[in-house]
Amino acid sequence: MYIHEIASKKHIADIESLMDLSIRKILGDKLNVGELEAARESMGMDTQLIADKTYFLIKKDKIIVGSGGYSFRKTLFGGNHTPNRSNDLLVPGEDSAKIRAMYTHPDWTRRGVGSYVLELSEKSAQKLGFRSAELMATISGILLYEKRGYEVLEQIEYESKLGNKVAMFKMKKKLYE
Repeated sequence: MYIHEIASKKHIADIESLMDLSIRKILGDKLNVGELEAARESMGMDTQLIADKTYFLIKKDKIIVGSGGYSFRKTLFGGNHTPNRSNDLLVPGEDSAKIRAMYTHPDWTRRGVGSYVLELSEKSAQKLGFRSAELMATISGILLYEKRGYEVLEQIEYESKLGNKVAMFKMKKKLYE
């Protein structure tokens, strides 16, 4: 039903538009103004994923309906602007791959886009030797991740520079060959 391609620098503007729309329409309906500000600070474009060629664009009839990927670096979540980032490499077999930056166009929710991104990311991470995957879920994604076998390890409150807070959920899944 869907096709995918590895994102490149030429796709950045399209990805940013998708991210903004997804955050505003999907997450925005579930959060108050302060929580949404904190969520926006904790999310966004991470060009390291594009440079590492681990970020997928999901298309239906040449239209981008979703995006997301994985990382073999320590940063669990966030965009280029998010504090506390680390580009240190993970150790396959010891560390968990990081599922990152998943966004779905609001017109395409509940149609398998997120599951497709997870499948692509998990299989790619397994090929690198990762035996588990971690992610940081927002309230809008937690049900998808639970359905796909992820378990909540802890709930945190992300606090933005302005002092606003939003609930986030660190989740993990064992990957099997």
